[in-house]
Amino acid sequence: MSAVDDLREGRTSLGIELGSTRIKACLIGSDPAAVLATGSFSWENRFEDGLWTYPLDEVWAGLQAAFAELVADAEQQHGIRPTTFGAIGISAMMHGYLAFDEAGELLVPFRTWRNTNTGVAAAELSELFGVNIPLRWSIAHLHQAVLDDEAHVARIASVNTLAGYVHERLTGERVLGVGDASGMFPIDSATGDYDERMLRAYAARTGDRLPRPLHEILPEVRSAGARAGVLTDEGAALLDPTGALRAGIPLCPPEGDAGTGMVATNAVAPRTGNVSAGTSIFAMVVLERPLTEAHHELDLVTTPAGDAVAMVHCNNGASELAAWAGLFTRFAAAAGQPVDDDAVFDVLFREALDGEADAGGLLAYNHLAGEPIAKLDAGRPLFVRTPDSALTLANVMRAQLYGVFGTLALGMQVLADEGVELDRMFAHGGMFRTAGVAQRFLAGALGAPVAVGELASEGGAWGIAVLASYLARADERSLGEYLDETVFASASVSLVDPDPADVAGFATYLDRYRAGLAVEAAAVASLPPTR
Repeated sequence: MSAVDDLREGRTSLGIELGSTRIKACLIGSDPAAVLATGSFSWENRFEDGLWTYPLDEVWAGLQAAFAELVADAEQQHGIRPTTFGAIGISAMMHGYLAFDEAGELLVPFRTWRNTNTGVAAAELSELFGVNIPLRWSIAHLHQAVLDDEAHVARIASVNTLAGYVHERLTGERVLGVGDASGMFPIDSATGDYDERMLRAYAARTGDRLPRPLHEILPEVRSAGARAGVLTDEGAALLDPTGALRAGIPLCPPEGDAGTGMVATNAVAPRTGNVSAGTSIFAMVVLERPLTEAHHELDLVTTPAGDAVAMVHCNNGASELAAWAGLFTRFAAAAGQPVDDDAVFDVLFREALDGEADAGGLLAYNHLAGEPIAKLDAGRPLFVRTPDSALTLANVMRAQLYGVFGTLALGMQVLADEGVELDRMFAHGGMFRTAGVAQRFLAGALGAPVAVGELASEGGAWGIAVLASYLARADERSLGEYLDETVFASASVSLVDPDPADVAGFATYLDRYRAGLAVEAAAVASLPPTR
């Protein structure tokens, strides 16, 4: 069937993901591997009153802008402005804290995953539950508010993630995909719902400090393929103020960016996983068996189908790398030879290939924000060398690329020590667009084959569009079967095996990186923010 037919007859699926720097919309048709149109909106978090946040009015301005751009793109490419879709899916940054009262009013500004002020609560809950509760999880934010006796706690009627909040406004249904829910409160994979033992333990610990039971405050959990409401008239107007979008479209359960990244890289089966690199960087590894003990470096979450996953989440990803590339972009412009951003990245990445395997003794720390895995409650980006280090452009750029993977590798080593084995890891994110560079270095850092596929270039927005399309097929096959047999059946994938020289070189780099964390900690303690 043609794209025009799909658009005209509504045989399409719309995915929208609210990422940390972009809100992106992606439209697919009868062939879920084919992208029909896209749209996006750029935004940035703000550091206000000591916390990272996004204003909710910008959420809706961004959604409307991305949707309008997608509709315009569909018209430009195919001659049709879509007014309906077969299904819609919403995804967003996982975790964080959105608390609402009985009337649905936001009680405190949105607290994002990036905040690290929840250390006391996370430690207490980790001990109570016997599993690692990361600083960014919604239950850690909620419990920290309880411990701090924040005034708004007495008025809490519901708590949600960003994806769950948007989905509720569009449908009136307060539900959440199991993958996103697993970043709010621990999930029991046997039931596909919040862990009952831990809910009871939390109730016993907090008594009447919450105005209602926790399971009533949290959204209802749904697995991939389950119906999760339909677009209401109010929801249609929120997405499309022009009034052209029709109500009644079914929505799939809203998911977190980790889950949509797994879908976008076909990494939902045991012994597979994915790495997503953006403002943050994280790895998801589908487990064959439970881990032997709790580790502060690892989150236990789930796939969108509810299977157990070990997640290594780092607050800091490629932002510092992008800042360094920006220096060279400016240098070229100042020298009268302007070069666009993509070309600068391409030149610098390829230069890194000529660097020494251990980056010549150079070290790069990308910590713009706190990094729990490295036991840092704040960030101070650092570039460090000794007098005998080889300061060349190739080594500088290799060190910067290695630096993106440094903290991630610390967490992945914990998984390796647990005996977790990998057949392959899939990687996605903008830094993998330059073929064979970041992909090769990641393979060396993980000591495992790393795949990059053409479909993953659209990232989580495409992943949630695929989950929306799965609504119509969930009765026929599992999510893994749908991805293997329909979505990725003819996909082109580039697989890079780890180069032994890169493995040895990165191991040397990582030993120095681990030792140098003391320098990073000293910088946090000694250098207060300038503003």
